[in-house]
Amino acid sequence: MTIRLGDIAPNFQAETNEGHIDFYEFLGDSWGLLFSHPADFTPVCTTELGQTAKLKKEFEKRNVKVLALSVDGAASHNVWIKDINETQHTTVNFPIIADEDKKVAMLYDMMHPNATEKTTVRSVFIIGPDKKIKLTMTYPASTGRNFAEILRVIDSLQLTAYHSVATPANWVDGDDVVIIPSIPDADVPAKFPKGAKYIKPYLRLTPQPNK
Repeated sequence: MTIRLGDIAPNFQAETNEGHIDFYEFLGDSWGLLFSHPADFTPVCTTELGQTAKLKKEFEKRNVKVLALSVDGAASHNVWIKDINETQHTTVNFPIIADEDKKVAMLYDMMHPNATEKTTVRSVFIIGPDKKIKLTMTYPASTGRNFAEILRVIDSLQLTAYHSVATPANWVDGDDVVIIPSIPDADVPAKFPKGAKYIKPYLRLTPQPNK
């Protein structure tokens, strides 16, 4: 199964180090970050899970629930978590799926034979409250994920969802944003009271609405 942007994220039930979950029930009305790891006790992923734990407040203020996945079992996860907490100076505060039968990995197309025959690739899925896939990213095992970029993307997605704007190249929080083309010019003054700059008929900038 190939997961594409705009698809409904498949629901699943799974065991985690924190017990049994139903994915949709776990998400509720929140946004979701689902990300996979090739296996427990891998060096790059140890740093990533530690960084995720340190960003707990950042995810919470964006109404994002985090769920990791590894193809090892819950008992192995619990031992690995001790290493993560020790080496990354944090406390893992989110569940890790014990996907020993690779059911979730296959459901989300995390098994790429050209990359490896035995383990999942390192995928990222951002899922909206409507349960649709908003973003997918896949990293090689050697490259640690950039969590500043993941937070930036979530901020951008939420601006589009809640304020009808898009974000230009290299946008960071606080920069001007783009008014989406579906907003007629006549509606711009009321919808964007901070004003708008018309570069071209199709390129209209406005200060970030939630700042």
